[in-house]
Amino acid sequence: MNFHPNCHALARARRFLLGIALILLAPQSDLQGADPIPEPLNPATLQRWVATMATNHPSLKAAAARSLAARLNAEGTRRIADPQVQFAGTVYSPKGQEASQQGNLLYGVEQPLPLLGKEQAGRAVALRAAEVEEVRADTRFQELERDLTLALFEAALARKAVGLAEADQTWMTDLIRSLEAQLASGSISQVAVLRAQTELARRRYEVETLRSRETEALATVNRRLGQDPASTLPGFTLPPPAPPVTVTETLMARALETAPRRRVLEAERKEAGAVVEATRRSVRPDIALGVQGMQYTGDGDFRSGTFGVLVNLPLWNRSNYRKDLARDRQRLKSVEEEQIDAALAVREEIRRLGLQIAAARRGTELYADDILPRAEDARRTALAQWTSGQGNIRDVMESHRVLLETQAQLARATADQWTLIADLTYLCGLPGPEFLIQTPPAVSNSEPASASKP
Repeated sequence: MNFHPNCHALARARRFLLGIALILLAPQSDLQGADPIPEPLNPATLQRWVATMATNHPSLKAAAARSLAARLNAEGTRRIADPQVQFAGTVYSPKGQEASQQGNLLYGVEQPLPLLGKEQAGRAVALRAAEVEEVRADTRFQELERDLTLALFEAALARKAVGLAEADQTWMTDLIRSLEAQLASGSISQVAVLRAQTELARRRYEVETLRSRETEALATVNRRLGQDPASTLPGFTLPPPAPPVTVTETLMARALETAPRRRVLEAERKEAGAVVEATRRSVRPDIALGVQGMQYTGDGDFRSGTFGVLVNLPLWNRSNYRKDLARDRQRLKSVEEEQIDAALAVREEIRRLGLQIAAARRGTELYADDILPRAEDARRTALAQWTSGQGNIRDVMESHRVLLETQAQLARATADQWTLIADLTYLCGLPGPEFLIQTPPAVSNSEPASASKP
């Protein structure tokens, strides 16, 4: 039996294409074996990096220092004023009384008395100010924890994009080898080979660009950790899509109590109330107990003593006191109005996040359960048809491009879903990363009840 001289080359090319098909169907982790093992974004990983942030971040250290300073200021507030001691000498003229009879050395003590609550009110203001700084330090930690979580998910997404691009580059390299083998046998045109080589050059550029983006994302993670942006970090991998999330009135009520902005405003409201009370008491007089004695230096004997109570009379500044009180009451009212506005904003934001999380969930289900299987079938079919000589290389490349885009879109939707849940977790003042990954907050997308004044 006689064979055409190109039959053997064609058979070798087809066997080579079958090998490409095995590569295409292999898990992507097998194509990245040379990369260091990345860290999955699970509760243990997130907790460890949050702990690193808690000990390293200078912003947290600054907030802790401000909180400690405010607490020390409150604890150092004087509950009673220090006494005033007086020493004086008396000189008598020849026409005056005898120094030996009246005494010529005067000494006395004046002690302010905390009887009308002005000192206690001032101490209460300092304690409330310390509580405000403590709440701000705590909410700053929650804010940085949220930012770190978002940065980790972005870094994981960037690594996923690099992995997809590297797998695509490997696929294009193997495809070009097959095309070059067919070009040598004369079964394919030079134009098809040049088109594939052009696509490979683009893929190489994309891989380098995506690697730069991953480096940038890791630098952002370092910044959120309070480290040098150039510090070495491992790669991170995305978790699977999150389970469904719904918004309920129970969650809404908790958010109104524990949302970071609401907590700060509540602490500021209590501080403003303490200031109003301190200003109200400031109109009360100051009372002091005074004792004086006279002694003669000639023989050192005591001659006379005086004791009494000193009271200042707030007669000429009553209108100013009233204005001070009205000023502080308006400040209290402003904080209360801000609380109402913050409650409305929290409700609006939770509702928006609930809708966006539901949309992201639908997106991940659509890509994972519908579009991705179809894209894989399309590529498999195009590859089989081309291998059997019934299709063309353009269909194979187009179907592979669609598959790659679908995988990237699925990764993007998954990262969006988790970042939205991270925002929701922060907004509601919920527990940290372990709650975020293991038990996402139960939220309904039903219309929440209208906000009421707290």
